[in-house]
Parts: sequence; C-alpha cells; structure tokens
Amino acid sequence: MDNRKLGQLEVSPIGMGCMGFSHGYGQVPPEAYAIEAIRKAYDYGCTHFDTAEAYGKEQFYAGHNEELVGKAIEPFRKEVVLATKFHIGELPQPDETSLYREMRRHLEDSMSRLRTDYYLHRINETVRLEDVATVMGRLVKEGLIRGWGLSQVSANQIRTAHEITPLSAVQNIYSMVERDCETEIFPVCLEKGIGVVPFSPIASGFLSGKVTAQEQFGFDDVRKFVPQLSKENIEANRPILDLLHRFAVEKNATNAQISLAWMLHKYPNVVPIPGSKNQERILENLGAWNVTLSDDEFRQLQSALDECKVHGHRGCVETE
Repeated sequence: MDNRKLGQLEVSPIGMGCMGFSHGYGQVPPEAYAIEAIRKAYDYGCTHFDTAEAYGKEQFYAGHNEELVGKAIEPFRKEVVLATKFHIGELPQPDETSLYREMRRHLEDSMSRLRTDYYLHRINETVRLEDVATVMGRLVKEGLIRGWGLSQVSANQIRTAHEITPLSAVQNIYSMVERDCETEIFPVCLEKGIGVVPFSPIASGFLSGKVTAQEQFGFDDVRKFVPQLSKENIEANRPILDLLHRFAVEKNATNAQISLAWMLHKYPNVVPIPGSKNQERILENLGAWNVTLSDDEFRQLQSALDECKVHGHRGCVETE
C-alpha cells in the first residue's frame, strides 16, 4: 500500500476513526480492548488516527477519547499522525486576541492528553472564519500544530480559509450513498492540494451489509439517526448492497472493502477514516487498501452505482 498526503502530512491511505471507543455505537468496550485495537491497527500499517475532544462526554467526560488514544499510541507517537477536533463556543468579544486565547486553551487541553494535528469541528457563525484561519496560522508558526483542517464545510469556506492559512485536510461525510462532496468539495481540494478525510465512509455500517432491518440501536447509538439505517431504507437500498456483494465475491473481498477501494481508486487525495469498536472490523477496513480495482472494474462499478437510487439521503455539509 502507498501512503497518501494530507497537505504535507504523509499518512496511510486509510485511517482509523476512534470515536466508537468512547461514544456513538452503544456500550463501549473495556479500555484495554480499545487500546489493543488501536495498537493492532498500527501494527497492520495504519498511521492516521482520528479523535475529538467531545467524544466521550455523554458516557464519560469531554476528552475521554483523546486520553484513550493518547495512551494507546504512546509507544509509537512519533510514527503516526493524530487528528483531533474542537468547537469554538460563544465568545463575549470574538476578536482575534480572544479567539487566539480560546483556541490556544482548546489546543493545550488536547495536548495534555495527546500531541496532535487539528481540525475545527463545525463552523461557529458568530466567529469569522478568516480570524480562525489567521489564528491557526499563528499556531503553526509557533510549532504547536503541524497542520489544520475544517470539518463539514462548503467549498467557499475551504477557499476562504486556505487563502489565509493552507489547509491540510477537510473532513466531510462521503460514501457511496452520500456523494455530495463530488460536486464541489473534491474539485477544490484537488486544485488546492488538500486531503479529503471522509467520515462515515461505510455509511455507519450500511455498506458492509451487516446491519439488518431488524437492528435495534441503543440509547447512545448514533446509527439510529442515520436515514439509510431505517428498516424501510435498508430494504429500499438493497440493490446497492447486491452490487457490492457481486464485486466482493469477484475480488475475494468484503462489501465494506469494495466500498473503500472504490473511493481510493476514484480520488488520489482521499483518506477515509472508518470507525468501529470491533477489532475484526477495524482490520477488515484497513485491509481495503490491498483490494485493487482495475480501471475497467471501477468503471463497471461506478456505472452500476450511478443507476442505483439512494433512499434516505443524510448530508452534513454546512452552507453559507
């Protein structure tokens, strides 16, 4: 497998979303299991791990996931790229000075748990994006971060921010059933040399084919809010699963691996971060970088996918 670039940062072609060890997919596994999973992913070749300061605040406390990831990667910290995210709250005086203090506080809190690269987790309309980009540039110059990114943003917001302080990555939703990014996000990121880090690249498990219409999601399981995972839409979107299964059989792979191999073939700047709390699924997802589609196979898959109607569009891109 060949590494890919997020701006100037070199990472494995598939990363690992670590949220599920603290929040989002129901009951979390024991900490020792989670740490072992992260270390197994690294041993397999994964060098990009994604977290956020908010992951875990529902079941534990803010920063729980960062602490867990920090413990797991301690033996090989210098060999990996970490990405965390924060959200700027309401500021009494949202000028550049107060914004710097607030962002520096978030950064120092995160760095007490792990040394990391940085995303802004959604846009706060009360704070000017231009000011955020300026402060990020200052943090880069100070050597506190190696790069920065934006999450769930529009193409215009990417252009605005990148002109002030070059972005390493943009993290938006993208998968076979959520393809809005293809219209504007990928073109502008390819033009500017920005990596695209899709979250939910397997559509919260739908594209794996392992989520059934009878699935019962618990109180802390975000999948109950995913449109494609309603009983009706699982059945309605079955042609997409059948298509994936056909290619999976031909390629001696799994549905999830085909869905990831599809986007890796399609865009040279894409680095998906599938998330799971199951060690077997984590290694299966990473194994997608060993599944190679020929140009002809990709065209067949893309053509058939274009013929499939998606039921239950999700969408998460903020508009201006």
